[in-house]
Amino acid sequence: MILGENLLLAYGAKYENYAANQKIFSEGSYPKYYFQIINGVVELNNYHFDGREFVQNIFSSGESLDESLLFNDRPYPMNAIAKTKCSILKIPKLDFFNLLTKHPEVSLAIYRSLSDKLYNKYKMLFSLSSPDPIFKIRTLLDDLKSNSLETKPYSFEIPFTRQQLANLTGLRVETVIRAVKKMEKDNVLKIDNRRIYY
Repeated sequence: MILGENLLLAYGAKYENYAANQKIFSEGSYPKYYFQIINGVVELNNYHFDGREFVQNIFSSGESLDESLLFNDRPYPMNAIAKTKCSILKIPKLDFFNLLTKHPEVSLAIYRSLSDKLYNKYKMLFSLSSPDPIFKIRTLLDDLKSNSLETKPYSFEIPFTRQQLANLTGLRVETVIRAVKKMEKDNVLKIDNRRIYY
């Protein structure tokens, strides 16, 4: 969910710039800020003991970085890494709570956003249990498109690479490539200049 920049600035938010591959916060550290991406792409991830990366989510311009974690006193269960050059508006946790107290309509919008994210997590968890790669990919694409105003077939450009789709679905990139080609053949999506349109 996006909050107005002027409102955030009025309550003490500051702009911060991050270089590609720079860490924004680390697993094990405690949430101290509400982060809203002005421009750029941020990945939430973990690393297995053998060094393999597990991608939790990918956020881009206009999205916030899992504000749900501000509402308890537990450490981050993941890292946030700028995948591109990013400009992020960040506001200290206490100032953010003050904003919510003084603007109940913003609180309600935050609750609605958290509910939507939880709903989508449940759908993704179910899809990840499926052995069918097309079902996994289609569930992810449906989720991505549901957050857009585009409703017509092939009107939504998927903002992720095939590798990122693989990371988000737990599939190998080769499996994603084959599944996407099959989905194109079945008219589920369209590929134009290597970009996927759903």
